[in-house]
This record gives sequence, C-alpha cells and structure tokens, in this order.
Amino acid sequence: MGSIFRRFHLSSPVERIERALEAAQAVLDGFDLERIETARKSGGDPVTEADVAVDDALRSNLPEPDEGWLSEETADSPERLDKESVWIVDPLDGTREFVEGIPEWCVSIAYVVDGQPVAGGILSPPRNISIVGAVGEGVTVNGEAFATPTPTQLPGALVLASRSEVKRGEWDAFFKTEIAVRNMGSVALKLGLVAAGQADATWTLVPKNEWDVAGGAALVLAAGGVVSGLDGEPVRFNRENTLMSGFVATGSVAHDAVIKLIDDTPWSVE
Repeated sequence: MGSIFRRFHLSSPVERIERALEAAQAVLDGFDLERIETARKSGGDPVTEADVAVDDALRSNLPEPDEGWLSEETADSPERLDKESVWIVDPLDGTREFVEGIPEWCVSIAYVVDGQPVAGGILSPPRNISIVGAVGEGVTVNGEAFATPTPTQLPGALVLASRSEVKRGEWDAFFKTEIAVRNMGSVALKLGLVAAGQADATWTLVPKNEWDVAGGAALVLAAGGVVSGLDGEPVRFNRENTLMSGFVATGSVAHDAVIKLIDDTPWSVE
C-alpha cells in the first residue's frame, strides 16, 4: 500500500484487511455450518451466531482509535460521521444464502476516506476466493495480482443481477436486451466478481445499505472500474442515512453504455 497510509497508521489498510479476512476465515472454520444458530432481526432478516463472531473478529483487526466504524451487526454511532477514515463492513453479506446453504455469500470490508472507498476486500469461503485491493494499487485474487481485463462490448456482456430482484420480476425487461444476465445473491460478492474480471457489470434497482456495497465498490474502483448511482452520478459513503439508492458498477464494459441501457429499458420495481 502507498506511503500515504503508512505515514499515519501502524499498518496499511490492505495489510489490515488481509489480516482481518484471515481472522474471519478462522472464525468460520470453527462453526458447523449445518448446525448454526439463527435468529431474526426486527425487520425479519436472518442473523446467525457466525455474523456476530465474524463482526467481533473484524473489529479486533481493523480500526485504530482515530477511525470510525459502521457494520451491519454493530449498533451505529454518530461519532463515525466526524471521522475522516471509516471502516464499513458486512460480516456476512448474503446471510439468507448462508443459512439456506447457497454458496453466494461473503465477508465484506471497505476502508473509506472522505466518503470514498479507497481499499476493500471480500472473502468467499464457498468459492475459495479472496479479493483484496486499493485504489491506485490494483487488485489481488487469492494473493495473485490481477490484470485489468480487455474492454468488452455491451452486446453479450455478463451482468450479475440480484436474486431477489430477479425473483420479483424487476429484471424481466433486461432479459430481453442484448446483455447476458445471471442472478446471484450477495451484493458484495457480485461487485467482487466484477472487480476480478469474472463478470462485466452489476447493478441494483432498489436501495441497499452502505455495508452491502462499500467493500465491493472499493474493489471495482481499485481494478479500474466505475461505480455510480443509477443516474450516473458519483456515490458517497459514511452518510448519516446508510440506505443508498440503486447503483451501477462496471468493469470491462463502458459505464456510459450501461447507464444508457438502464435509462432506455422499461424496468420497474415493486
């Protein structure tokens, strides 16, 4: 990682991300995933003992005293809004898939400076893949440097869609366009696969929380891709309201072409 981080911290964000993902893997290895205890949050979403344990492991390895913290599994504190640097994490992005035994979930970490994700990492044990990167430094996949993919034309481009959005019929119009659509759980995993060149783009049509998006967004940006709102405008993180509107992330395919496709397609949401 560049000296800009080492000047202020004992270890760089990337080093801490790698250490935290290793700790998360060790925690997950200690669970019998077929017998894990699951509860329900007030909104009905599942939460497991693994979510909480991984959250503890991440918080033990990531923030320093002058840095903020935002996690799906930690009570939010307004103190983060006054911090220049903030860690935004989702201990298990795709908990529903995790509980159902669907291999579409991951641990997600983002390091955000002045509202912009500058470093991130995801760990997907079911896929045996770890993706880590920083803006200006590139991306590694399972520890190996990843080369930026050759630009792809929009016709035939592989786009990863939300499983729940597809199930509700919100992507029906996109299946009739020139792109190839594959539905998948976990926002962070989809973003990570775009960053790793295993898909060309992903977007969501409904609001998501910052912890769903930030880690994968950092990876897409680190890989040289683009992340914006559905309107093409830049997105910011560490806001008071953590719910963000739909977003678009592109890797090898032109971002403007994807925005135009979304604008021209008669989609709707429930």
